[in-house]
Amino acid sequence: MNDIYLDYASTTPIDPLVMARMADAMTLDGNFANPASTHAFGWRAREAVEKARRQVAAAIHCDARELVWTSGATEADNLAILGVTRHAMAAGRPVHVISSTIEHKAVLDTLKQAEREGARVTLLSPHSDGCVRPEQVELALSDDTVLVSLMHLNNEVGSLSPIAAIKAVLPESVLLHVDAAQTKGKAPIDLRAWGADLVSLSAHKSYGPKGIGALFVKRGLERQLDALIHGGGHERGLRSGTLATHQIVGMGEAFALVDQLGDNERDRLRALKSQLTRGLNDLGVGINGDSACDTIINAQFDGIDAETLMSALPNVAISSGSACNSADLSPSHVLLGMGLTRIQALSSLRFSIGRFTTPQQIDAVLSQLGVILAAQTTGARA
Repeated sequence: MNDIYLDYASTTPIDPLVMARMADAMTLDGNFANPASTHAFGWRAREAVEKARRQVAAAIHCDARELVWTSGATEADNLAILGVTRHAMAAGRPVHVISSTIEHKAVLDTLKQAEREGARVTLLSPHSDGCVRPEQVELALSDDTVLVSLMHLNNEVGSLSPIAAIKAVLPESVLLHVDAAQTKGKAPIDLRAWGADLVSLSAHKSYGPKGIGALFVKRGLERQLDALIHGGGHERGLRSGTLATHQIVGMGEAFALVDQLGDNERDRLRALKSQLTRGLNDLGVGINGDSACDTIINAQFDGIDAETLMSALPNVAISSGSACNSADLSPSHVLLGMGLTRIQALSSLRFSIGRFTTPQQIDAVLSQLGVILAAQTTGARA
């Protein structure tokens, strides 16, 4: 049997068109130089970096000058949360942060660090659809709230948070950070409509390279953010270090390519997701949460251990939760946070489709699942 990759929420392969642009920024006859160098080689590399910054900005609808390059969304989350809380605490202010129980560990673990440094953190429980409501956020606000940090597209169930509506209930003194690592290529992203103050982005979830991401910092807010990495004052003083031109070029091309493919890719992904959803429903499999994005389905296999089911599908790449927790066999904190029982969470698998998924692959996986589930039913009756 051919291997089938249905774990695009974990990471995506680099698109060949993106890889070709990256290669141009790695060798002597390309833009390999240090973008901070003040000679022709450096100037060309700098222009490649700034072109990529403009590409990403156009793809998410913001000013290119508001983007800070990072090593990925995890660093961007750290910079947003600790940058804000440390700055506020240094000014002698009490600090309160609001988030949710189903955030990525990049946010939850960073919030734990903020707590160790003196911040007070409130974690809201989402509704069963996987979303936190604006009124929940509004009720949790207090006089010392400085930051709200919420994910836009949940990486395990595909739910979409109402970012603009959440921003609307916040007073001007409270900043809104959005972890949008999963969004580009899976759901619309428009920072002008969101009104968010800080937004974390990742390349490798959108057919770009690993090791590169960005933090959107609304103009003027850099003064309310303490840098985490020092040494040269790059990126408006918020993130020092030599810029990785080839990775940055890759992120810019990847985000631009999503927009170039546009409705054709979205329509194809929606059709694949519908095909998979119908097939799972026909097999009697339940769906967790309300997946409003085009690519993620979290399926619950009643009474069947997810790890056992994955073992029975050795040629299919799927997951029982976030790849960042892959060494932990505990049930998904996201599913538990949505109200599922431990047994239900341990019986759930995430399927995530992408650019290179085919209808034939979906049919093949459904066929294999049908055989496995039929055998389970027969065994249970025996």
